[in-house]
Amino acid sequence: MTIRVLLADDQALLRSAFRVLVDSEPDMEVVGEASDGAQAVLLAKERRPDVVLMDIRMPGTDGLAATRLISEDADLAQVHVVILTTFEVDDYVVQSLRAGASGFLGKGSEPEELLSAIRIAAGGDALLSPAATKGLIARFLAQGDGDDDRAPLRAERLGALTGREREVLVQVAGGHSNDEIAEGLAVSPLTVKTHVNRAMAKLGARDRAQLVVIAYESGLVRPRVD
Repeated sequence: MTIRVLLADDQALLRSAFRVLVDSEPDMEVVGEASDGAQAVLLAKERRPDVVLMDIRMPGTDGLAATRLISEDADLAQVHVVILTTFEVDDYVVQSLRAGASGFLGKGSEPEELLSAIRIAAGGDALLSPAATKGLIARFLAQGDGDDDRAPLRAERLGALTGREREVLVQVAGGHSNDEIAEGLAVSPLTVKTHVNRAMAKLGARDRAQLVVIAYESGLVRPRVD
């Protein structure tokens, strides 16, 4: 099955480079290019890509606003956004995840990392970018503005999780893969995936990246300050 990719970046040269890379893969194809956020949203509705590679800083409607519009559209529930950012240590990172992005990736990442991120996002198992450190999200979540009225509701929803689901959620928030969690808990990766899927359903999370945000915002996991 071919992964359909939409490119959203205001720099034509970068879009061309990404197109060549993506189209060179037998299991991927670029189905559209957008030079700003508004066009990205329009093309997402028209082309229904599996993954949108979204630049965060664009003129007019930026990548953050575009990501929010896509993630809030029920008809685009199968469209996953991966934010591309020049600086991985960037306050936009946590805002992007809160807006519904499946993850983020630095523009300086290796080609194989970008292709891997696309495949991960398309599979619905989006996490943090391969180049991101585990403490990065925690650091930015600790600097949140505190006005998210969803946090109390999410904290209350944690009561619906089983003990093992909470345990798995903590590991997910730590940036661990299903295989790593399975090894630590002495269970199969399939069992871990089942727990993750059930936790997402109970907490109303779109993907693993949102599970990370919920885990911190609800207080289940405390930000680590290094």
